[in-house]
Amino acid sequence: MKANKQLNHSSAHLLAAAVLKLFPNTKLAIGPSIEEGFYYDFEFENPITDADLVKIERQMKKIASGGYKIEKTNSINLANQPYKLELKNEFEKDGKEITYYGMINPSNGESIFTDLCAGGHIDSISSIKNFKLLSLAGAYWRGDSNNIQLTRIYGTSWETKEELDAYMKLLADRKERDHRKIGKDMNIFMFSHLTGQGFPIWLEDGTIVKNKIQSYLREAEKRYGFREVQTPSFGSEELYKTSGHLDHYKDDMFPTLVVDNERLVMRPMTCPHHVIIYSDKRRSYKELPIRMSEHAKLYRYEKSGALNGLERVRSMELTDSHIFARRDQISNEFKNAYALIQEVLKKFNIKIDYISLSLRDPKEKDKFYDNDEMWNDAENQLRNFLNEIKVEYKEVIGEAAFYGPKIDIQVKTALGHEITMSTLQLDFLLPEKFNITYIDDNDNRIRPVIIHRGLIGTYERFIAILLEQTKGDLPFWISPRQVTIIPISHDEHLEYATKIAKKLENEGLSVKLDDRNERLAKKIREAQKSKTKFQIVIGDKEIENNNINVRAYGSDKQTAMKLEDFIKIYI
Repeated sequence: MKANKQLNHSSAHLLAAAVLKLFPNTKLAIGPSIEEGFYYDFEFENPITDADLVKIERQMKKIASGGYKIEKTNSINLANQPYKLELKNEFEKDGKEITYYGMINPSNGESIFTDLCAGGHIDSISSIKNFKLLSLAGAYWRGDSNNIQLTRIYGTSWETKEELDAYMKLLADRKERDHRKIGKDMNIFMFSHLTGQGFPIWLEDGTIVKNKIQSYLREAEKRYGFREVQTPSFGSEELYKTSGHLDHYKDDMFPTLVVDNERLVMRPMTCPHHVIIYSDKRRSYKELPIRMSEHAKLYRYEKSGALNGLERVRSMELTDSHIFARRDQISNEFKNAYALIQEVLKKFNIKIDYISLSLRDPKEKDKFYDNDEMWNDAENQLRNFLNEIKVEYKEVIGEAAFYGPKIDIQVKTALGHEITMSTLQLDFLLPEKFNITYIDDNDNRIRPVIIHRGLIGTYERFIAILLEQTKGDLPFWISPRQVTIIPISHDEHLEYATKIAKKLENEGLSVKLDDRNERLAKKIREAQKSKTKFQIVIGDKEIENNNINVRAYGSDKQTAMKLEDFIKIYI
């Protein structure tokens, strides 16, 4: 769904006008339209709650019924609005045009609300009829955690009631798909302030899912010629100075740790470590390509306000690989790595939003390594590869890594966030920086290229996407609760239920025996909530007939069958 930006921008102004009417001492920050609505940041004199949103919404409707026009108007005194005054002074210093827009009463020309604003509005406030205030959130002024935390009010505004209803239905579906809710219900992961913000804890069932995925990926990587290595979670500051990450990536890295006169960094990526392995001995052209893979623990500093469940964390495990190749091997190595990515995403039925060719912005010399010839060569190589395999893609300027262009497979989260799932990057720079070579058939030292391959990105993001796209109804082979066995009576049916559980465990299944002395209805309800694939209920009939009673997840149908038949059909 595509929201009307002008309508939502004007709705943000209407929100600010209503807030000032109800809370006159409120300080205004900024209020833009966003992809699916709008928000406005405020500094309230006293905290507000969700209950206040109802009052504000009611006041917005009252103002909207007044028939006010939105027009460019005269400047206003911003002495009591420090955030607006800061922006105005900054605009003046930069030589930008300063404009104001007001809600004008057509009968007398007076403005009931005026805001510092660049424009982009509808003509009349009375057109704002189909809107909803959605939520409260905290937001630091200008996104800087050193500044005061403001209160952000999110809302959405649509041209018709039908569009608003459809959007609210979409939000309800997203809420059901939110991996944070599903992960809690399924006992997948948790966080604790005692282990640090953004450092996920994989619970028992989450560890089962992660390990099963990892086993499959390791087998797939091996089939495609990748060989696994393991490297430390720390690197020296010198290592990251040489690679260039300390210059280009410093804001996303944790501070240097000084131990016994060593300056160590919690690594944000593995490429420098894999270069160390490559450079440890003399390499021949006959050895290439060398495909190193690692399921690597990485650490990246994310601002606390950006942390979001497993989607955005500070500690993560990346399905990483670096291919050291000759130039004449580039095309084949991209085909091999891309085929692996496609196989894996198909295995998990991941819905791809689009594929991007992420290029540098030639104007940003500080952000991207300054070598036009290198960039043009690398970008053309990737463009030619995508054209050769005939896939649709978008060229995106300014999204390359600092050392090279990349092919990114993009997906959308249930909350509408766009994230990169898998990636292939062509790198001519790191081989130069680390001065790595191989010996060709004429005994000359030749510079290899490096292809960076992210298979499914991080396990954290991948499992978040998997939970959202499946609503937690994971494929049977990776489900942490493949079977839950529920004896009706703890005293009378537990022994038989235990025998069934052991037989299924011997078949390699993930089995939970719910032997709690609880009501049957509660056990069944909790098994459904945890998305267990099959519930097996054991009572008198099952013991008498030497069989089991099976119900699949999401179904009310119960089927009596022999255990052997269940194994043949479902395993």
